[in-house]
Amino acid sequence: MILKVDTQLSTLRDFRYHAEVRAGRGQHGQGKNRTGARGEDRVLRVPPGTQVRDQESGEVLGELLEEGEELVVARGGRGGRGNVRFTTATNQAPRTWEPGDEGEERSIELTLKLMADVGLVGEPNAGKSTLLSVLSGADPRVADYPFTTLEPHLGVVSLPGYRSFVLADIPGIIEGAHEGRGLGHQFLRHIERTRILALMVPLDGEDDPGDVHARLQHELEAYSPELAARPHVVVLTKVDLEPDLEPGPVVPPPDWAPEARGVFRISAATRAGLAHLLEGIWETLVDSPAEGPEVGTEGRGSAHRGSEGHEEAVDLDDEDEWWGGEPL
Repeated sequence: MILKVDTQLSTLRDFRYHAEVRAGRGQHGQGKNRTGARGEDRVLRVPPGTQVRDQESGEVLGELLEEGEELVVARGGRGGRGNVRFTTATNQAPRTWEPGDEGEERSIELTLKLMADVGLVGEPNAGKSTLLSVLSGADPRVADYPFTTLEPHLGVVSLPGYRSFVLADIPGIIEGAHEGRGLGHQFLRHIERTRILALMVPLDGEDDPGDVHARLQHELEAYSPELAARPHVVVLTKVDLEPDLEPGPVVPPPDWAPEARGVFRISAATRAGLAHLLEGIWETLVDSPAEGPEVGTEGRGSAHRGSEGHEEAVDLDDEDEWWGGEPL
């Protein structure tokens, strides 16, 4: 049983409906001293970024990242020996034979961790999906009610000078997410290995931006101290609804965000302040180690071995010129 990377795939959804798979069965030996045919390999295609774990032991069997990369997760059994193997000078027609060994049977857990550089983190209706759709060619669901995003979305953001990065929009984080409230653990694990985070704080909410930022940091810290310590920028969204505030970098940054690499007021609806935000994100990425970032979903199953994208460009005024990207 072999898992093979196919870059045309982006989810593990097919395994939800085919939780048990079997490879081909080996054939019996035949007359004229012919050995039985080998069982046919079963190749299962998975998207890049798939981590494979033994469900019983928890051992990580491997990680599949590159196009065409393969991992054998269950091997066939050893073939038996027919009576011809027991022929001797005094026994030319032996009736002795030896059965083959059973192939491996294994339950595995597949975790898809799609590559991303920047993870958007925020409470429901913070404007994450809107920002992703504006900055890239991705088409996440956008609506004026909470939890419109139920699974991660990725988009490629392009900047002048042949620069680009992958942006991930994950479902909204609510208070208590680290304890599993909502879909807490499922949501938070999507950003476990992104290189940097962008904490989205809306300016039109009832709560003070500093309180929202503190809640997000608390959920990250409670889930994973390493995740909370990751470099991040703060994105103050929906500045167009606050006429007294100007879009762009907040200098000096507010006291409630001392660890932030930058604080930016933006409006995804009017595209104000996006150029400053993108440059701030890029500078943070340049200063951050390039580890293999991941976001993703899970699938489980048993393995048995028997005997579209588009690109767009948008022109804005003066320094607010930016280039759209393409979805993954």
